[in-house]
Amino acid sequence: MFSSIGIPGLILILVIALIIFGPSKLPELGKAAGSTLKEFKNATNDLMGDDDSEKKEKE
Repeated sequence: MFSSIGIPGLILILVIALIIFGPSKLPELGKAAGSTLKEFKNATNDLMGDDDSEKKEKE
């Protein structure tokens, strides 16, 4: 996924984010992004689990 960006591009993105949001907001943004990904993963796993339980009930 990030192979086309490369290390210099990633560093540039982080520097731009630091300039735009400032050092005090970056930890909050990281925490919000992490919790959003965690919720998405849990919801996806719940949906997959629902499909598996429905298949078992039909059998």
